[in-house]
Amino acid sequence: MRNKIKEQYMAYVLEHGHEPESIFKFTKKLKIEESEFYDNYNSFKQINAEFWKHLVEETIIDIRKEEVYESYSVREKLLSFLFTLIENAKHNRSYMLKISEKLEKPFAMKPNADFHQAKEVFLDYMNELVVFGQETREIEPRTIPFLTSKYPDLVWMLILAIIDFWINDDSRLFEKTDTLIEKSVNTTMDWLGRTPFDSLLDLGKFLYQNKK
Repeated sequence: MRNKIKEQYMAYVLEHGHEPESIFKFTKKLKIEESEFYDNYNSFKQINAEFWKHLVEETIIDIRKEEVYESYSVREKLLSFLFTLIENAKHNRSYMLKISEKLEKPFAMKPNADFHQAKEVFLDYMNELVVFGQETREIEPRTIPFLTSKYPDLVWMLILAIIDFWINDDSRLFEKTDTLIEKSVNTTMDWLGRTPFDSLLDLGKFLYQNKK
């Protein structure tokens, strides 16, 4: 029943260009009791939130299936995640365009509740990458309190920014989004790795500890 409700809701949004007027009218159209809807979802908004969550979950599952995935660097895993995320999103682009109309923009700067479940799934995944990246020295463990723990949140903001950009991308085959993904991930990894700023901090720390 849960899948039926979700599929019929998505079909309604695509056919009418907006969500049903009410849960009562929607369940009447489905010829089910209103209570059956509430046994599975508490609102239309929850269906949308589940869509975003499943998009992230399915993307992670898909990239882990790749034979070469385990040999990837953190940079390559992030690139794989984002390219696959957009590829998966293409299957439901029309639906995404519609449900995005009510969301506050830019996505990366606004607290849209629809993304909360998806964010939790991604943060778990990104935390794994941070640990792996520190082991391989791709990611620098910063001495500034709590900064390293914020890496997943910063990357999640990047994910939202790219989704936001893709939704408005009118280039052929979404070539501009592909370019944005490559440039964004490369820049992000450059900053998460060791930078001249880290060398400067090390020098300052050394001078401070050895001052007379």
